[in-house]
Amino acid sequence: MRVAIIGGGAAGMMAAWSITQNHPSANVTLFEKNNNLGAKVIISGGGRCNLTTGIEHVSDVLKNYPRGAKFLKHAVYSMPPKDVRMFFENLGVPTKCENDLRVFPVSNNGHDVVDAFVDYFNSTNVNVSLGTQIDNVDYKNGQFLLSKKSVQLGSFDKLIITTGGQAYRHTGSTGDGYSFAESLGHTVTKLGPSLNSFVLKEKFLTEISGLSLKNVTLKARCIDSKRHELSGPILFTHKGLTGPVVFALSAFLAFSEISVDNPLRFHIDLIADLSIHDLNQSWQGFLQTSPKKHFKHFLYLYLPKSLIDLLDSEFNFKINLPSDSLDNKTVLKVLENLKNFELSIVGRGKGDEFVTAGGINRSEIDAKTMQSKIVPGLYFAGEIMDVDGVTGGFNLQASWACGNLAGRLL
Repeated sequence: MRVAIIGGGAAGMMAAWSITQNHPSANVTLFEKNNNLGAKVIISGGGRCNLTTGIEHVSDVLKNYPRGAKFLKHAVYSMPPKDVRMFFENLGVPTKCENDLRVFPVSNNGHDVVDAFVDYFNSTNVNVSLGTQIDNVDYKNGQFLLSKKSVQLGSFDKLIITTGGQAYRHTGSTGDGYSFAESLGHTVTKLGPSLNSFVLKEKFLTEISGLSLKNVTLKARCIDSKRHELSGPILFTHKGLTGPVVFALSAFLAFSEISVDNPLRFHIDLIADLSIHDLNQSWQGFLQTSPKKHFKHFLYLYLPKSLIDLLDSEFNFKINLPSDSLDNKTVLKVLENLKNFELSIVGRGKGDEFVTAGGINRSEIDAKTMQSKIVPGLYFAGEIMDVDGVTGGFNLQASWACGNLAGRLL
């Protein structure tokens, strides 16, 4: 049996490994357009490679996929996060789980992950064809014919397409697989950027560029009118907001029409750790012990001075008045503003998207095998499908799991 895999990213490498385990006699060729495997794997997680998540229960893992959670169920149960970690341990890449439940190689080096696959392929019958840009895929008489610049590269009994989406185009993820899939009768859903930063309308916030907050809650409605609330760290930039919780929210807003003329309003809870009731109780205690201290000194207990001073200059929070000169209604109004501060998104960070939302229509793929329902012997895995997760190792988790399943060639 001759098997071709187009795309040497996470899903493609895992699919190749899986074939060697399930079909040892198969002749496997892994085609990669770059001169090395796993370009996007290497740079993921800031170069540290966020392999998977430390969340153990698959039902909880699946909650982190805005699109494709149900579709992924069988694949992730077949290779859950704990099995992904064990896989890499056995491949010679020890892993660690950090406090935020992100899993990395102990070495903090994405190259180690890819090198482990390369070493494995060198010891098996996997033929890795680097620098090979597939231009055309045909299906005739039960065979897949691959060609490069009109030169046929061979015919194959099975084909696995794992070319990724079109995010991070400099790594080779340029959407080639979509045209291959369409030529074979598949449809591609609407595509959109995911896991990107936000450009905000409120330009005054650029004055605190570089300021980070450890835990805020972002609240927004996406185009299906569903309300999303996500909590985590943020970083103010010279254009707007970035950070893990921003990336996560952007995944749910991937297909929302956003522009300067059509801003998307959302709310941010700047003091997510405490309720209004808790803050009011704290304020009452502060008022009793420090009645002559200015109101700003109470607010400084919970938020950076630069942020409070900036908001005061914009909205006149009256923070430079003695605490005992303010009535409770005024204080509560300020606290409520900080707990439900409205901002407007007018754009997405250019080139920041890590993942493409949308892809090969899931209804055309058998979720239990990753095989096409249209062309027998054709399989898909990874970001090329209409499946994507939030930040935190979920996209690589999906790629490993689906690549493993596709490589079984069921």
